[in-house]
Order: sequence, then structure tokens, then C-alpha cells
Amino acid sequence: MFELHHLSAHEQWDWLRRGEVTPRELADHYLARIERLDPQVRAFVTVTPDAARSRADELAAAGRSAAPLWGLPLADKDLYDRAGVPTRSGSRLTASTPAARDGEIAAVLSEAGAVSLGKTSTPEYGLTGYTEPLAGPVTRNPWGLGTGVELGAGGSSGGAAAAVAAGLLPFAPGSDGGGSIRIPAAANGLVGLKPSRGRVPAQSGLSSLGGLSVGGPIARTVADAALLLDAMVSPDGRPPRVDTALRAPDSPDGAWLGSAVRGEGRHQLGVLTASPWDDAYDVRVDPRLLAVLSETVDLLVTMGHGVEEASLPASRYPQLFRTLWQAGAAGIPAETDDDFARLEPMTAWLVRRGREIGARELGATLAGLTEFERSVVRAFDRFDAVVTPSLALLPQPLGWYDAADPERAFEQQCLVSPFTSFVNVAGLPAITLPVGEVDGLPAGVQLIGRPGREDVLLSIGAQLERRLRWQRRHPSVW
Repeated sequence: MFELHHLSAHEQWDWLRRGEVTPRELADHYLARIERLDPQVRAFVTVTPDAARSRADELAAAGRSAAPLWGLPLADKDLYDRAGVPTRSGSRLTASTPAARDGEIAAVLSEAGAVSLGKTSTPEYGLTGYTEPLAGPVTRNPWGLGTGVELGAGGSSGGAAAAVAAGLLPFAPGSDGGGSIRIPAAANGLVGLKPSRGRVPAQSGLSSLGGLSVGGPIARTVADAALLLDAMVSPDGRPPRVDTALRAPDSPDGAWLGSAVRGEGRHQLGVLTASPWDDAYDVRVDPRLLAVLSETVDLLVTMGHGVEEASLPASRYPQLFRTLWQAGAAGIPAETDDDFARLEPMTAWLVRRGREIGARELGATLAGLTEFERSVVRAFDRFDAVVTPSLALLPQPLGWYDAADPERAFEQQCLVSPFTSFVNVAGLPAITLPVGEVDGLPAGVQLIGRPGREDVLLSIGAQLERRLRWQRRHPSVW
């Protein structure tokens, strides 16, 4: 039986424009699914039905507009403020006081015409690649429901990805400082796009230490990801507002949606199976995931793309990134012993270690990572995109990450997702695509692009999507 969530976000947008569905009807449909199914998935930390319905009615009363997301439902990652809703950041340390005003990305999404249904779950302060906060909710991967094994949804945008995979949202905004869009998107069988540093004005990465964390979309289709990215970049359809001197290069093709819909071009691709973590840890990519990568590369060749081997430059990346990740946690507002007792062991470890780092060490770390960035951009320059596995391991059971030993949990994250964080350091765009399945679980590949060339990633993604039709694959809860 047909239901509204069977439509892609792009199709829903078309129905809204033609008046075949109203913003209120669409919001009610998803709110009913959240009420019925989220007790199993636990993707949401807060649901705001009254505010969502009021917002949908307000949009309908004002009449259909050219706003790029007019009437489309989504939800905010619980690291960012939405007026009237608490921002808990996945932590027992944060108060439940409602935010006084919208944060910058929430304001952008509202200006674009979206209807927020609530807040999606995230690990404590978004610091880990798994969404199992002690403050709750612990998010389940929809692909594991009914199998007898509760699987993790990845992180830190784990709630957002699980909600999209389960059909509780058509798409969702996420943020990515080391893989936090791509890890959960890959684990949940979705498209996840990390834009270039400076691409999304409201979440450019320029305000974070090392320029790591940027905002981007999580969606079921390439076109849906492009639709949300367009709105995040330009909520009013005009040229993006620029309030810094640094920004990502513009696409030569204009709006990202056009590239995703056309899916044109033949490109020179590199294939990379080594990671910068290989010298620090015993990284072993699951042979079944390597087989998915090989099959995808073969398909790309048959589609007319050129392929050759890619490699990474030698570096001190593991030591440098580890120092930066610790330093980035130093500002978390924990001052007293009681504060630290409320933090999870991983967070407390990062905060304490981050506060031990002196200015000289931090300066040397930032300089070293800047040189790493330049060396990666140079190494990849001969390719239009570089293809890697999205993850090295399939989704792991809940509780697999060591809750007591932060050092071990950090290592485990590197073993699962060794191909993501270096892309943040390099400031490059990257997309994960759900090209296959292994034993009924999603398996993806990652494409890493040149600076500012999200259009190439979307075009290649659209070509693969037409062949593989992954948008027709859903978990049983769908």
C-alpha cells in the first residue's frame, strides 16, 4: 500500500508545489510514524508535534512559496539550538532549559521553509562515531531490528541517519567533524554528503579548531541530498551569503540539484584502500567490503570512467589528529569534580587530555595538519574523485565500543572508520553511497572530491544510483 514516506524528498517537494499534499498532512504522516516506530529505533531525543503542526499551518496559510524546502519535514541534530526546545548535546552535564532562539543552522532551515519535527539523538557533544549516550537515547540501526541483534547506528549523526533509514524523516541535516555524516549514513544504507570546508555558510567549519566540522545532508537518494545541500547553502535561492574571506569554490554548474538530477560526465578516478591510521593501528578492512568496493569500481569502468590506484603521502597523521581531537574537547563546560562525574569516560578523557596540551604543541599540531592537508590535495589532484570503502567494518552491535577504556574506544573508532577523518582535515568534499549489501546489512563506498567539486560527487553518485536502484532497498521497519 502506498504511503507518503515512500516518496523521495524531491517527490514530496513536487507534490507540495502542486498542492497534492499539504505541509500539515506531510507533518502528520511523519509524526504518526515517529510515535509508532521510534520506541524501537530511538532516533529522536525530543519530538515537537505541536510546534511542527503550528509551523506547517503557518506555511500553508502564507501560501506556497519559492523557498527551497517549503513544507518539507526534517529534524535538528541535538547539538544545535531550536527556539523553545532544549539542546542536551547527548550529555548528562547539560541543562534541560529550552533554547531562547534558533541557532544559525536552524534559522537557515526555517528560512528555507522546512518544518522541524524535533531533535535527533547524538553521542555526548558529538565526539564519537557511535550514538550510545548514557544520557540517552541509545539509537538502534533499523537494519538490525527483528534480527535478534541490536546494531549501532553510527555517529555522531546517528539519530538523524536512523530516522531517515526507518522512514521517520524524508531527509535530515547532520554535521561532520571526523565522519559524523558519512559513518552513520553508511551504516544505515543512506547517502551522506560532507561538503567542502567553507561550503555551508552556517556550518562552514571555519569556527571549529582545525576547521573540521561542517554541515551537510543525509538522505535516501543523491537528488534528495543535493536538494537539502542547496537549501543549507542558500535558503533563499540567492547567491550564498559570505561573512568570511574564505569559502569553497563555486560549482561551475550552479545548483547542486541540477548535477544530481543530470548525472553526467566521465571522470578519472583513483582507488584507495590504505588509510592514514594503518601505521598506528591494525586496520583490517572486511574482505566482503573490499569485494563491494571492487564490484563498484568494475561498474564505474563499464560506465566509461577511468580508474587507477591512488595513495596517501607519508605523514604523522595519527598523532596529529589525536592531539587536535583532544584539544577540541578542552572547551566542554566541565569544571568541578561533579561536572566530570556527569561526563562519560571518553568525554572526560578527551577534556582532561585536551587541557594538558600547551600552546606550542597545539601550534605545531595545526601546522602539521595544514601541511598534511596540502599534501593530500596535491596527491589527489590528478583525480576527479578518489574511491574508498566507506567503512572498514560492518555495523557493530550496541555495546561493542569499550565504555570503560577511552583509549581502546578511540582505537575501535579508527578501526571502523579509518577513511573519514583525514578528509575533514583536508577540507575536501566526500560522499558515501549505499552501493551494496553484505549479509543483509548496508555496504557503501566513499567518493572524495577536489576542493569545491561536490557537483562531480553528485554526478557520479547519480550514475551509480540509476544502475543500482538502492533507493528501493529498505529495512523491515520501513
